[in-house]
Amino acid sequence: MRPSRYSQNPQNLTLFNPKSTKQSSDFCPIKITSIPSNLSNYIRHCISQGNHKEALLTYPQIRRTGIYHFGVVPLILKACACLSLIHIGKALHAESIKSGVESNVVVGTSLVNMYAKCGDILCSRKVFDEMPERNVVTWNAMIGGYMTNGRMKEASFLFERMGQRSVVTWIEMIDGFAKSGETAIARELFDRVPMGIRNVATWTVMVDGYARNGEMEAAKNVFDSMPIRNFFVWSCMVSGYCKRGDVEAAKAVFDMIPERNLVNWNSLISGLAQNGFCEEALDVFVKMQTEGFEPDEVTLSSALSACANLGLLDVGKEIHQMIVDKGIKLNHFILNGLIDMYAKCGDLRNARLIFEKISERNDCCWNTMISSYAIHGQCIEALELFGRMEALNEEPNDLTFLSILSACAHGGFVQEGMETFAKMEKYGLTASVRHYGCIIDLLGRAGRLNEAYDLVKRMPVEPNDTIWGALLGACRIHLDTDLADRVLEEVGRYSDSGSSNDSHYQLLSNIYAASDKWEKVERMRTVMLDKGFQKAPGQSSCML
Repeated sequence: MRPSRYSQNPQNLTLFNPKSTKQSSDFCPIKITSIPSNLSNYIRHCISQGNHKEALLTYPQIRRTGIYHFGVVPLILKACACLSLIHIGKALHAESIKSGVESNVVVGTSLVNMYAKCGDILCSRKVFDEMPERNVVTWNAMIGGYMTNGRMKEASFLFERMGQRSVVTWIEMIDGFAKSGETAIARELFDRVPMGIRNVATWTVMVDGYARNGEMEAAKNVFDSMPIRNFFVWSCMVSGYCKRGDVEAAKAVFDMIPERNLVNWNSLISGLAQNGFCEEALDVFVKMQTEGFEPDEVTLSSALSACANLGLLDVGKEIHQMIVDKGIKLNHFILNGLIDMYAKCGDLRNARLIFEKISERNDCCWNTMISSYAIHGQCIEALELFGRMEALNEEPNDLTFLSILSACAHGGFVQEGMETFAKMEKYGLTASVRHYGCIIDLLGRAGRLNEAYDLVKRMPVEPNDTIWGALLGACRIHLDTDLADRVLEEVGRYSDSGSSNDSHYQLLSNIYAASDKWEKVERMRTVMLDKGFQKAPGQSSCML
Protein backbone atom coordinates (compact mmCIF):
# COMPACT_ATOMS: atom_id res chain seq x y z
CA MET A 1 0.00 0.00 0.00
CA ARG A 2 1.37 3.42 -0.89
CA PRO A 3 2.09 5.86 1.93
CA SER A 4 -0.69 8.13 3.11
CA ARG A 5 -0.70 11.73 1.91
CA TYR A 6 -3.46 13.15 4.03
CA SER A 7 -3.27 16.21 6.22
CA GLN A 8 -3.07 15.94 9.99
CA ASN A 9 -6.37 17.78 10.23
CA PRO A 10 -9.19 15.75 8.67
CA GLN A 11 -11.16 18.93 8.14
CA ASN A 12 -8.58 19.93 5.49
CA LEU A 13 -9.62 17.05 3.24
CA THR A 14 -11.25 18.19 0.03
CA LEU A 15 -12.64 16.43 -3.00
CA PHE A 16 -11.72 19.30 -5.28
CA ASN A 17 -8.70 21.21 -6.44
CA PRO A 18 -8.18 23.89 -3.77
CA LYS A 19 -6.63 26.26 -6.34
CA SER A 20 -9.80 26.32 -8.43
CA THR A 21 -12.41 29.00 -7.84
CA LYS A 22 -14.91 27.29 -10.12
CA GLN A 23 -14.87 23.87 -8.64
CA SER A 24 -18.18 22.47 -9.79
CA SER A 25 -17.74 23.58 -13.41
CA ASP A 26 -14.26 22.06 -13.56
CA PHE A 27 -15.82 18.60 -13.51
CA CYS A 28 -18.66 19.07 -15.98
CA PRO A 29 -20.05 17.14 -17.60
CA ILE A 30 -20.33 14.24 -15.16
CA LYS A 31 -19.98 10.89 -16.85
CA ILE A 32 -21.48 7.75 -15.37
CA THR A 33 -19.18 5.02 -16.55
CA SER A 34 -16.58 2.58 -15.34
CA ILE A 35 -13.34 3.53 -13.61
CA PRO A 36 -9.90 1.95 -13.61
CA SER A 37 -10.13 -1.20 -11.54
CA ASN A 38 -6.90 -0.42 -9.70
CA LEU A 39 -8.35 2.81 -8.24
CA SER A 40 -11.72 1.22 -7.49
CA ASN A 41 -10.12 -1.76 -5.77
CA TYR A 42 -7.73 0.47 -3.89
CA ILE A 43 -10.59 2.53 -2.46
CA ARG A 44 -12.41 -0.65 -1.47
CA HIS A 45 -9.26 -1.93 0.20
CA CYS A 46 -8.80 1.34 2.11
CA ILE A 47 -12.36 1.22 3.40
CA SER A 48 -12.09 -2.43 4.42
CA GLN A 49 -8.88 -1.66 6.35
CA GLY A 50 -10.41 1.37 8.06
CA ASN A 51 -8.13 3.78 6.20
CA HIS A 52 -10.94 6.17 5.36
CA LYS A 53 -8.81 9.28 4.83
CA GLU A 54 -6.70 7.59 2.17
CA ALA A 55 -9.87 6.54 0.38
CA LEU A 56 -11.10 10.13 0.40
CA LEU A 57 -7.83 11.38 -1.04
CA THR A 58 -7.89 8.78 -3.81
CA TYR A 59 -11.39 9.75 -4.95
CA PRO A 60 -10.32 13.08 -6.62
CA GLN A 61 -8.17 11.07 -9.04
CA ILE A 62 -11.41 9.53 -10.30
CA ARG A 63 -13.32 12.80 -10.36
CA ARG A 64 -10.66 14.59 -12.41
CA THR A 65 -11.71 12.37 -15.30
CA GLY A 66 -15.33 13.47 -14.86
CA ILE A 67 -16.41 9.98 -13.82
CA TYR A 68 -19.19 9.22 -11.36
CA HIS A 69 -19.30 5.61 -10.20
CA PHE A 70 -22.17 3.99 -8.29
CA GLY A 71 -19.96 1.42 -6.63
CA VAL A 72 -17.42 3.88 -5.22
CA VAL A 73 -19.57 6.84 -4.11
CA PRO A 74 -21.37 4.85 -1.37
CA LEU A 75 -17.95 3.81 -0.07
CA ILE A 76 -16.76 7.42 0.00
CA LEU A 77 -19.97 8.40 1.81
CA LYS A 78 -19.23 5.66 4.34
CA ALA A 79 -15.77 7.16 4.87
CA CYS A 80 -17.36 10.58 5.42
CA ALA A 81 -19.71 9.06 7.98
CA CYS A 82 -16.86 7.38 9.87
CA LEU A 83 -14.83 10.62 9.99
CA SER A 84 -17.85 12.92 10.53
CA LEU A 85 -16.83 14.96 7.48
CA ILE A 86 -20.28 16.25 6.59
CA HIS A 87 -18.95 18.99 4.27
CA ILE A 88 -17.47 16.36 1.95
CA GLY A 89 -20.64 14.29 2.25
CA LYS A 90 -22.67 17.30 1.12
CA ALA A 91 -20.36 17.77 -1.86
CA LEU A 92 -20.98 14.16 -2.87
CA HIS A 93 -24.71 14.69 -2.37
CA ALA A 94 -24.54 17.65 -4.74
CA GLU A 95 -22.71 15.51 -7.30
CA SER A 96 -25.40 12.84 -7.00
CA ILE A 97 -28.13 15.39 -7.70
CA LYS A 98 -26.15 16.84 -10.60
CA SER A 99 -25.69 13.40 -12.15
CA GLY A 100 -29.38 12.58 -11.66
CA VAL A 101 -28.72 9.47 -9.56
CA GLU A 102 -29.74 10.75 -6.14
CA SER A 103 -32.85 8.59 -6.47
CA ASN A 104 -30.75 5.44 -6.71
CA VAL A 105 -31.59 3.34 -3.65
CA VAL A 106 -27.95 2.49 -2.83
CA VAL A 107 -26.76 6.09 -3.11
CA GLY A 108 -29.81 7.37 -1.21
CA THR A 109 -29.32 4.86 1.59
CA SER A 110 -25.65 5.86 1.89
CA LEU A 111 -26.68 9.51 2.17
CA VAL A 112 -29.22 8.69 4.89
CA ASN A 113 -26.51 6.89 6.82
CA MET A 114 -23.88 9.61 6.28
CA TYR A 115 -26.07 12.48 7.47
CA ALA A 116 -27.26 10.54 10.51
CA LYS A 117 -23.77 9.53 11.61
CA CYS A 118 -22.57 13.10 11.15
CA GLY A 119 -25.33 14.24 13.53
CA ASP A 120 -27.60 15.95 10.98
CA ILE A 121 -30.67 13.80 11.57
CA LEU A 122 -32.99 16.31 9.88
CA CYS A 123 -31.13 16.08 6.56
CA SER A 124 -31.01 12.32 6.95
CA ARG A 125 -34.79 12.16 7.32
CA LYS A 126 -35.29 14.59 4.42
CA VAL A 127 -33.28 12.34 2.09
CA PHE A 128 -35.20 9.32 3.40
CA ASP A 129 -38.61 10.94 2.80
CA GLU A 130 -37.68 12.06 -0.73
CA MET A 131 -36.40 8.67 -1.88
CA PRO A 132 -38.80 7.25 -4.51
CA GLU A 133 -37.66 3.74 -3.66
CA ARG A 134 -36.59 2.32 -0.31
CA ASN A 135 -35.54 -1.14 0.73
CA VAL A 136 -35.15 -2.70 4.17
CA VAL A 137 -31.54 -1.48 4.33
CA THR A 138 -32.76 2.10 3.87
CA TRP A 139 -35.25 1.72 6.72
CA ASN A 140 -32.56 0.18 8.91
CA ALA A 141 -30.20 3.07 8.16
CA MET A 142 -32.84 5.61 9.20
CA ILE A 143 -33.78 3.71 12.35
CA GLY A 144 -30.11 3.26 13.23
CA GLY A 145 -29.56 6.97 12.67
CA TYR A 146 -32.33 7.87 15.08
CA MET A 147 -30.90 5.45 17.65
CA THR A 148 -27.38 6.85 17.27
CA ASN A 149 -28.69 10.36 17.87
CA GLY A 150 -30.80 9.35 20.87
CA ARG A 151 -34.12 9.86 19.09
CA MET A 152 -35.80 6.77 20.51
CA LYS A 153 -39.42 7.82 19.89
CA GLU A 154 -38.83 8.57 16.22
CA ALA A 155 -37.00 5.25 15.80
CA SER A 156 -39.91 3.38 17.42
CA PHE A 157 -42.46 5.18 15.26
CA LEU A 158 -40.57 4.28 12.10
CA PHE A 159 -40.06 0.71 13.28
CA GLU A 160 -43.81 0.19 13.75
CA ARG A 161 -44.46 1.54 10.22
CA MET A 162 -42.10 -0.92 8.55
CA GLY A 163 -43.75 -3.50 6.39
CA GLN A 164 -40.84 -5.91 6.35
CA ARG A 165 -38.24 -6.22 9.09
CA SER A 166 -34.92 -7.99 8.85
CA VAL A 167 -32.74 -9.39 11.62
CA VAL A 168 -30.72 -6.17 11.43
CA THR A 169 -33.88 -4.14 12.11
CA TRP A 170 -34.55 -5.99 15.35
CA ILE A 171 -30.91 -5.81 16.38
CA GLU A 172 -30.81 -2.03 15.78
CA MET A 173 -33.84 -1.55 18.00
CA ILE A 174 -32.76 -3.90 20.79
CA ASP A 175 -29.22 -2.58 20.84
CA GLY A 176 -30.33 1.06 20.68
CA PHE A 177 -32.62 0.82 23.68
CA ALA A 178 -30.08 -1.25 25.64
CA LYS A 179 -27.35 1.35 25.01
CA SER A 180 -29.67 4.06 26.30
CA GLY A 181 -30.19 2.05 29.50
CA GLU A 182 -33.78 1.05 28.72
CA THR A 183 -33.26 -2.69 29.01
CA ALA A 184 -36.93 -3.37 29.80
CA ILE A 185 -37.99 -2.03 26.39
CA ALA A 186 -35.08 -3.85 24.76
CA ARG A 187 -36.30 -7.10 26.33
CA GLU A 188 -39.87 -6.50 25.13
CA LEU A 189 -38.53 -6.13 21.60
CA PHE A 190 -36.37 -9.22 21.95
CA ASP A 191 -39.41 -11.24 23.02
CA ARG A 192 -41.24 -10.01 19.89
CA VAL A 193 -38.56 -11.20 17.47
CA PRO A 194 -40.16 -13.87 15.21
CA MET A 195 -38.75 -17.30 15.96
CA GLY A 196 -37.85 -17.75 12.30
CA ILE A 197 -35.27 -14.96 12.40
CA ARG A 198 -34.22 -15.11 16.06
CA ASN A 199 -30.63 -16.16 15.52
CA VAL A 200 -27.49 -16.12 17.63
CA ALA A 201 -26.94 -12.42 16.86
CA THR A 202 -30.29 -11.36 18.38
CA TRP A 203 -29.61 -13.45 21.48
CA THR A 204 -26.13 -11.98 21.77
CA VAL A 205 -27.24 -8.36 21.50
CA MET A 206 -29.71 -8.91 24.35
CA VAL A 207 -27.05 -10.50 26.57
CA ASP A 208 -24.68 -7.67 25.71
CA GLY A 209 -27.36 -5.10 26.53
CA TYR A 210 -27.90 -6.51 30.00
CA ALA A 211 -24.15 -6.94 30.62
CA ARG A 212 -23.37 -3.39 29.49
CA ASN A 213 -25.85 -2.08 32.04
CA GLY A 214 -24.52 -4.26 34.85
CA GLU A 215 -27.63 -6.48 34.99
CA MET A 216 -25.66 -9.70 35.12
CA GLU A 217 -28.42 -11.86 36.60
CA ALA A 218 -30.67 -11.02 33.66
CA ALA A 219 -27.75 -11.46 31.26
CA LYS A 220 -27.03 -14.91 32.68
CA ASN A 221 -30.67 -15.96 32.34
CA VAL A 222 -30.68 -15.09 28.63
CA PHE A 223 -27.19 -16.55 28.19
CA ASP A 224 -28.24 -19.86 29.78
CA SER A 225 -31.28 -20.04 27.47
CA MET A 226 -29.29 -19.60 24.25
CA PRO A 227 -29.56 -22.60 21.93
CA ILE A 228 -26.22 -21.72 20.31
CA ARG A 229 -23.45 -19.45 21.57
CA ASN A 230 -20.82 -17.57 19.60
CA PHE A 231 -17.45 -16.31 20.83
CA PHE A 232 -18.76 -12.76 21.25
CA VAL A 233 -21.48 -13.65 23.75
CA TRP A 234 -18.89 -15.37 25.95
CA SER A 235 -16.83 -12.20 25.88
CA CYS A 236 -19.93 -10.15 26.76
CA MET A 237 -20.35 -12.22 29.92
CA VAL A 238 -16.67 -11.98 30.87
CA SER A 239 -16.61 -8.20 30.29
CA GLY A 240 -19.92 -7.72 32.08
CA TYR A 241 -18.74 -9.45 35.25
CA CYS A 242 -15.45 -7.54 35.13
CA LYS A 243 -17.30 -4.26 34.73
CA ARG A 244 -19.27 -5.08 37.87
CA GLY A 245 -16.05 -5.98 39.68
CA ASP A 246 -16.86 -9.69 39.99
CA VAL A 247 -13.55 -10.99 38.66
CA GLU A 248 -14.04 -14.51 40.02
CA ALA A 249 -17.31 -14.90 38.09
CA ALA A 250 -15.58 -13.56 34.97
CA LYS A 251 -12.80 -16.13 35.29
CA ALA A 252 -15.34 -18.90 35.86
CA VAL A 253 -17.12 -17.99 32.62
CA PHE A 254 -13.82 -17.78 30.77
CA ASP A 255 -12.85 -21.25 31.95
CA MET A 256 -16.11 -22.64 30.52
CA ILE A 257 -15.51 -21.34 26.98
CA PRO A 258 -15.29 -24.47 24.83
CA GLU A 259 -13.07 -22.93 22.16
CA ARG A 260 -11.43 -19.59 22.90
CA ASN A 261 -10.36 -16.96 20.43
CA LEU A 262 -8.38 -13.73 20.78
CA VAL A 263 -11.47 -11.66 21.69
CA ASN A 264 -12.13 -13.92 24.68
CA TRP A 265 -8.56 -13.58 25.92
CA ASN A 266 -8.67 -9.80 25.45
CA SER A 267 -11.86 -9.52 27.50
CA LEU A 268 -10.28 -11.30 30.46
CA ILE A 269 -6.92 -9.51 30.29
CA SER A 270 -8.60 -6.10 29.97
CA GLY A 271 -11.05 -6.87 32.78
CA LEU A 272 -8.30 -8.01 35.13
CA ALA A 273 -6.20 -4.91 34.44
CA GLN A 274 -9.15 -2.55 34.91
CA ASN A 275 -9.98 -4.13 38.28
CA GLY A 276 -6.43 -3.82 39.58
CA PHE A 277 -5.45 -7.48 39.12
CA CYS A 278 -2.46 -6.39 37.07
CA GLU A 279 -0.06 -9.21 37.92
CA GLU A 280 -2.73 -11.76 37.03
CA ALA A 281 -3.47 -9.86 33.81
CA LEU A 282 0.18 -10.18 32.78
CA ASP A 283 0.16 -13.88 33.71
CA VAL A 284 -2.86 -14.43 31.44
CA PHE A 285 -1.10 -12.38 28.74
CA VAL A 286 1.85 -14.80 28.84
CA LYS A 287 -0.43 -17.88 28.99
CA MET A 288 -2.37 -16.66 25.95
CA GLN A 289 0.83 -16.57 23.90
CA THR A 290 1.96 -19.99 25.08
CA GLU A 291 -1.33 -21.34 23.78
CA GLY A 292 -0.56 -19.98 20.33
CA PHE A 293 -2.52 -16.70 20.27
CA GLU A 294 -0.81 -13.63 18.84
CA PRO A 295 -1.62 -10.40 20.76
CA ASP A 296 -3.24 -7.52 18.91
CA GLU A 297 -3.64 -3.81 19.69
CA VAL A 298 -6.29 -4.47 22.37
CA THR A 299 -4.19 -7.11 24.13
CA LEU A 300 -1.07 -4.98 24.14
CA SER A 301 -2.90 -1.88 25.37
CA SER A 302 -4.20 -3.83 28.37
CA ALA A 303 -0.76 -5.33 29.05
CA LEU A 304 0.82 -1.86 28.94
CA SER A 305 -1.81 -0.60 31.38
CA ALA A 306 -0.94 -3.42 33.77
CA CYS A 307 2.78 -2.57 33.51
CA ALA A 308 2.01 1.10 34.15
CA ASN A 309 0.04 0.35 37.31
CA LEU A 310 2.73 -2.01 38.60
CA GLY A 311 5.63 0.24 37.63
CA LEU A 312 7.25 -2.55 35.61
CA LEU A 313 9.36 -0.49 33.21
CA ASP A 314 11.45 -3.44 32.00
CA VAL A 315 8.38 -5.52 31.14
CA GLY A 316 6.80 -2.48 29.50
CA LYS A 317 9.89 -2.04 27.33
CA GLU A 318 9.70 -5.69 26.31
CA ILE A 319 6.09 -5.17 25.21
CA HIS A 320 7.14 -2.03 23.33
CA GLN A 321 9.78 -4.05 21.51
CA MET A 322 7.18 -6.73 20.74
CA ILE A 323 4.99 -4.05 19.15
CA VAL A 324 7.90 -2.97 16.94
CA ASP A 325 8.97 -6.51 16.03
CA LYS A 326 5.47 -7.65 15.12
CA GLY A 327 4.66 -4.49 13.17
CA ILE A 328 1.56 -3.79 15.28
CA LYS A 329 -0.45 -0.83 14.01
CA LEU A 330 0.27 2.18 16.22
CA ASN A 331 -3.27 3.39 16.88
CA HIS A 332 -4.22 5.79 19.66
CA PHE A 333 -4.82 2.96 22.14
CA ILE A 334 -1.27 1.66 21.71
CA LEU A 335 0.35 5.09 21.65
CA ASN A 336 -1.53 6.33 24.71
CA GLY A 337 -0.72 3.06 26.46
CA LEU A 338 3.00 3.53 25.75
CA ILE A 339 2.97 7.14 26.95
CA ASP A 340 1.09 6.15 30.11
CA MET A 341 3.39 3.19 30.81
CA TYR A 342 6.62 5.16 30.42
CA ALA A 343 5.26 8.12 32.38
CA LYS A 344 3.92 6.10 35.32
CA CYS A 345 7.19 4.18 35.44
CA GLY A 346 9.05 7.50 35.73
CA ASP A 347 10.56 7.54 32.23
CA LEU A 348 9.15 10.89 31.11
CA ARG A 349 11.80 11.27 28.42
CA ASN A 350 10.57 8.27 26.44
CA ALA A 351 6.95 9.22 27.14
CA ARG A 352 7.55 12.65 25.58
CA LEU A 353 9.45 11.16 22.61
CA ILE A 354 6.46 8.97 21.75
CA PHE A 355 4.09 11.90 22.27
CA GLU A 356 6.04 14.07 19.84
CA LYS A 357 6.03 11.35 17.16
CA ILE A 358 2.22 11.18 17.07
CA SER A 359 0.96 13.02 13.99
CA GLU A 360 -2.66 13.26 15.10
CA ARG A 361 -3.13 13.59 18.84
CA ASN A 362 -6.50 13.13 20.47
CA ASP A 363 -7.58 14.57 23.83
CA CYS A 364 -6.63 11.35 25.63
CA CYS A 365 -3.07 11.65 24.33
CA TRP A 366 -2.73 15.26 25.50
CA ASN A 367 -4.28 14.44 28.87
CA THR A 368 -1.97 11.48 29.44
CA MET A 369 1.15 13.57 28.83
CA ILE A 370 -0.06 16.58 30.82
CA SER A 371 -1.16 14.48 33.80
CA SER A 372 2.18 12.64 33.71
CA TYR A 373 4.04 15.91 34.19
CA ALA A 374 1.62 16.91 36.94
CA ILE A 375 2.00 13.62 38.82
CA HIS A 376 5.80 13.83 38.71
CA GLY A 377 5.85 17.43 39.92
CA GLN A 378 6.99 18.94 36.62
CA CYS A 379 4.39 21.67 36.76
CA ILE A 380 6.05 24.13 34.39
CA GLU A 381 6.22 21.47 31.68
CA ALA A 382 2.54 20.63 32.25
CA LEU A 383 1.55 24.28 31.90
CA GLU A 384 3.68 24.72 28.78
CA LEU A 385 2.08 21.68 27.17
CA PHE A 386 -1.38 23.00 28.02
CA GLY A 387 -0.46 26.32 26.40
CA ARG A 388 0.70 24.48 23.30
CA MET A 389 -2.55 22.54 23.23
CA GLU A 390 -4.52 25.79 23.25
CA ALA A 391 -2.29 27.34 20.58
CA LEU A 392 -3.05 24.40 18.28
CA ASN A 393 -6.80 24.90 18.88
CA GLU A 394 -7.09 21.50 20.55
CA GLU A 395 -10.15 21.28 22.79
CA PRO A 396 -9.26 20.52 26.44
CA ASN A 397 -11.82 18.53 28.43
CA ASP A 398 -12.65 18.01 32.11
CA LEU A 399 -9.66 15.72 32.66
CA THR A 400 -7.27 18.18 31.04
CA PHE A 401 -8.29 20.91 33.47
CA LEU A 402 -8.15 18.53 36.41
CA SER A 403 -4.54 17.65 35.57
CA ILE A 404 -3.50 21.27 35.09
CA LEU A 405 -5.19 22.45 38.30
CA SER A 406 -3.53 19.63 40.20
CA ALA A 407 -0.17 20.64 38.73
CA CYS A 408 -0.73 24.25 39.76
CA ALA A 409 -1.64 23.15 43.31
CA HIS A 410 1.54 21.07 43.61
CA GLY A 411 3.74 23.79 42.12
CA GLY A 412 2.18 26.69 43.98
CA PHE A 413 1.19 28.49 40.78
CA VAL A 414 -1.78 30.34 42.24
CA GLN A 415 -2.32 32.92 39.50
CA GLU A 416 -1.93 30.36 36.73
CA GLY A 417 -4.29 28.01 38.51
CA MET A 418 -7.00 30.64 38.95
CA GLU A 419 -6.65 31.75 35.32
CA THR A 420 -6.87 28.15 34.12
CA PHE A 421 -9.94 27.52 36.27
CA ALA A 422 -11.63 30.58 34.75
CA LYS A 423 -11.02 29.18 31.23
CA MET A 424 -13.36 26.24 31.80
CA GLU A 425 -16.37 28.41 31.04
CA LYS A 426 -14.72 29.50 27.76
CA TYR A 427 -14.68 25.87 26.63
CA GLY A 428 -18.26 25.24 27.74
CA LEU A 429 -17.20 23.04 30.67
CA THR A 430 -18.80 22.98 34.11
CA ALA A 431 -16.47 22.62 37.07
CA SER A 432 -17.10 19.54 39.20
CA VAL A 433 -16.40 19.09 42.89
CA ARG A 434 -12.99 17.65 41.93
CA HIS A 435 -12.02 20.83 40.09
CA TYR A 436 -13.11 22.92 43.08
CA GLY A 437 -11.11 20.59 45.31
CA CYS A 438 -7.95 21.43 43.36
CA ILE A 439 -8.60 25.18 43.68
CA ILE A 440 -9.31 24.90 47.41
CA ASP A 441 -6.08 22.94 47.81
CA LEU A 442 -4.21 25.51 45.69
CA LEU A 443 -5.43 28.47 47.77
CA GLY A 444 -4.95 26.59 51.02
CA ARG A 445 -1.32 25.70 50.26
CA ALA A 446 -0.67 29.36 49.40
CA GLY A 447 -2.07 30.49 52.78
CA ARG A 448 -5.10 32.20 51.26
CA LEU A 449 -7.42 30.42 53.67
CA ASN A 450 -10.25 32.94 53.89
CA GLU A 451 -10.41 33.08 50.10
CA ALA A 452 -10.56 29.28 50.01
CA TYR A 453 -13.31 29.23 52.64
CA ASP A 454 -15.35 31.84 50.75
CA LEU A 455 -15.06 29.76 47.59
CA VAL A 456 -16.35 26.69 49.43
CA LYS A 457 -19.36 28.69 50.58
CA ARG A 458 -20.05 29.93 47.01
CA MET A 459 -19.59 26.60 45.28
CA PRO A 460 -22.58 25.56 43.13
CA VAL A 461 -21.90 21.94 44.13
CA GLU A 462 -22.11 20.55 47.64
CA PRO A 463 -18.68 20.17 49.28
CA ASN A 464 -17.59 16.62 50.01
CA ASP A 465 -15.04 15.07 52.38
CA THR A 466 -12.16 15.92 50.04
CA ILE A 467 -13.09 19.63 50.03
CA TRP A 468 -13.32 19.83 53.81
CA GLY A 469 -10.18 17.75 54.17
CA ALA A 470 -8.22 20.11 51.89
CA LEU A 471 -9.42 23.15 53.82
CA LEU A 472 -8.71 21.63 57.21
CA GLY A 473 -5.31 20.45 56.00
CA ALA A 474 -4.50 24.05 55.08
CA CYS A 475 -5.68 25.20 58.52
CA ARG A 476 -3.27 22.72 60.10
CA ILE A 477 -0.33 23.85 57.97
CA HIS A 478 -0.94 27.51 58.76
CA LEU A 479 -2.26 26.92 62.34
CA ASP A 480 -5.40 28.94 61.67
CA THR A 481 -7.62 27.87 64.57
CA ASP A 482 -10.17 30.63 63.96
CA LEU A 483 -10.99 29.30 60.51
CA ALA A 484 -10.86 25.77 61.88
CA ASP A 485 -13.64 26.75 64.31
CA ARG A 486 -15.78 28.00 61.43
CA VAL A 487 -15.07 24.88 59.43
CA LEU A 488 -16.04 22.80 62.48
CA GLU A 489 -19.52 24.32 62.39
CA GLU A 490 -19.82 23.51 58.69
CA VAL A 491 -18.54 19.97 59.19
CA GLY A 492 -21.04 19.55 62.01
CA ARG A 493 -23.94 20.51 59.73
CA TYR A 494 -22.49 18.33 57.01
CA SER A 495 -22.17 15.36 59.36
CA ASP A 496 -25.77 15.75 60.48
CA SER A 497 -26.79 14.86 56.93
CA GLY A 498 -25.14 11.46 57.37
CA SER A 499 -21.92 12.22 55.49
CA SER A 500 -19.56 12.64 58.44
CA ASN A 501 -15.87 11.74 58.32
CA ASP A 502 -14.09 10.96 61.58
CA SER A 503 -10.75 12.05 60.09
CA HIS A 504 -12.03 15.63 60.04
CA TYR A 505 -12.51 15.61 63.82
CA GLN A 506 -9.13 13.97 64.29
CA LEU A 507 -7.52 16.64 62.13
CA LEU A 508 -9.24 19.42 64.06
CA SER A 509 -7.97 17.86 67.27
CA ASN A 510 -4.42 17.91 65.87
CA ILE A 511 -4.78 21.56 64.83
CA TYR A 512 -5.83 22.54 68.34
CA ALA A 513 -3.04 20.46 69.87
CA ALA A 514 -0.42 22.14 67.67
CA SER A 515 -1.76 25.50 68.88
CA ASP A 516 -1.69 24.41 72.56
CA LYS A 517 -5.48 24.72 72.82
CA TRP A 518 -5.91 21.66 74.97
CA GLU A 519 -9.45 22.42 76.08
CA LYS A 520 -10.58 22.28 72.47
CA VAL A 521 -8.57 19.08 71.98
CA GLU A 522 -10.50 17.48 74.83
CA ARG A 523 -13.77 18.76 73.38
CA MET A 524 -12.94 17.18 70.03
CA ARG A 525 -12.20 13.87 71.70
CA THR A 526 -15.53 14.03 73.51
CA VAL A 527 -17.35 14.74 70.25
CA MET A 528 -15.60 11.81 68.59
CA LEU A 529 -16.56 9.47 71.42
CA ASP A 530 -20.18 10.66 71.31
CA LYS A 531 -20.31 10.03 67.57
CA GLY A 532 -18.76 6.59 67.97
CA PHE A 533 -15.56 7.46 66.13
CA GLN A 534 -12.31 5.75 67.00
CA LYS A 535 -8.94 7.38 66.77
CA ALA A 536 -6.88 6.09 63.89
CA PRO A 537 -3.21 6.82 64.76
CA GLY A 538 -0.96 8.07 62.01
CA GLN A 539 -3.75 9.07 59.63
CA SER A 540 -4.45 12.46 58.13
CA SER A 541 -7.23 13.83 55.99
CA CYS A 542 -4.91 16.18 54.09
CA MET A 543 -5.56 15.95 50.39
CA LEU A 544 -2.74 14.86 48.09
